[in-house]
Amino acid sequence: MLKRDNAQSIFDRAMSVIAKGVSSNFRYWGPKSTPVISHAKGAYITDADENTFIDYRLGWGPIILGHADDRINNAVSEAVKKGITFAATTELETEVAEKMVSMIPGMEMLRFTNTGTEATMHALRVARGYTRREKFIKFEGQYHGAHDYVLFSTASSPLSGMGSRTAPIPVQVGSGIPNKIRDYVFSVPFNDFEAVENVVKDHYGDIAAMMIEPCLGNIAGLEPSKGYLAHLRKLCDKYGIVMIFDEVKTGFRLANGGAREEYNVIPDISTYAKSLGNGFPVAAFGGKKDIMSVIGGGSVTHAGTFGANGASMAAAKAVLDVLSSSPVLEGIRNRGQRLKEGMHQILNAADLKHQMTGHPSMQGFVLTEHPVNEVRDLVHHDEEMYDKIMTYLYHHGVWPENDAREPWFLCESHTDEIIDETLNKFEDAVKSAKD
Repeated sequence: MLKRDNAQSIFDRAMSVIAKGVSSNFRYWGPKSTPVISHAKGAYITDADENTFIDYRLGWGPIILGHADDRINNAVSEAVKKGITFAATTELETEVAEKMVSMIPGMEMLRFTNTGTEATMHALRVARGYTRREKFIKFEGQYHGAHDYVLFSTASSPLSGMGSRTAPIPVQVGSGIPNKIRDYVFSVPFNDFEAVENVVKDHYGDIAAMMIEPCLGNIAGLEPSKGYLAHLRKLCDKYGIVMIFDEVKTGFRLANGGAREEYNVIPDISTYAKSLGNGFPVAAFGGKKDIMSVIGGGSVTHAGTFGANGASMAAAKAVLDVLSSSPVLEGIRNRGQRLKEGMHQILNAADLKHQMTGHPSMQGFVLTEHPVNEVRDLVHHDEEMYDKIMTYLYHHGVWPENDAREPWFLCESHTDEIIDETLNKFEDAVKSAKD
């Protein structure tokens, strides 16, 4: 058993002053098991009792280079000496924007904010302001942050409440969201050509935007079917709908140009966060100049005291400089592919029916013999066996999420030696789970 004395003492204190002892619902594991972290470096994370793990959660995706990367920390350290919040534009902010425009295919103009939630919220507002329409299409199982408009039919929603595939019902996530907001959401199964086409043809006069995670960051990294994103692009063009890529997880992870580059489809707007700052809170949204130009001047509102603050901009510039000057993402892809193929072989040898999913840098697997293309297909997944494998790994120093819906994330610091160690322990975990 892992030591927990210090963590429990700290968490008991946290429970008395922080709601549920955490600052995000997804961090809560229960009153006697919620982790408490002390520090992290590279691909390793250490808890309050000095239990150290190979980290495949990586803060749910932001860590692209490694925890506490000296290149990023040193850049931020120098920036904060000059002050970080000015209520005015800076040259550093301009440099980061120029760098993003040069790296991202089709990016013309953008704005900075602080979180992925803010980025998707503003992107949706811009689309509505540009089209003068109010409703939007959201794909089941996709997560676009924690604002009211997008908290429907996410990975956390019960599959039993989503209705039939031919007449999906937007499932509200939690209390506190006004009932009428669901009237603005068309919920559609992912990777279903006919379903999305039917909604567009029937309601295009009301649809401002189609918000899309190019691959599903909370459903085992599931990727789009061949031609699916291109089909969505054609629908948006034909019916005057703003195509939004939510690249909060895929941006600066799948490729330097994100999903736009990886899948060769250019949306009208994209949102970014996570890998952009290697853990520092920074986000952006942007795309075509004519659409982004509706911001300001008495039209669409976008504001934020801490947007483009000096610490976040220094982190983003340093990350982009590293990614653009060396083949970081190619290396992550190669090592991720080796991890993926190794786990596939181990599961095959154990005669566990499965499907490997996702891009090598944010991958997963689902324990089922049924094809998995979207969230509804997870009904066939063997959750009990998956949990046994993940629990063994956690107690033996490897920490992926214990829920198959959350991908395994990789970073530059996951070396070949770390991949080897992970595969050895994964083989032991599968054997233990089957005994």
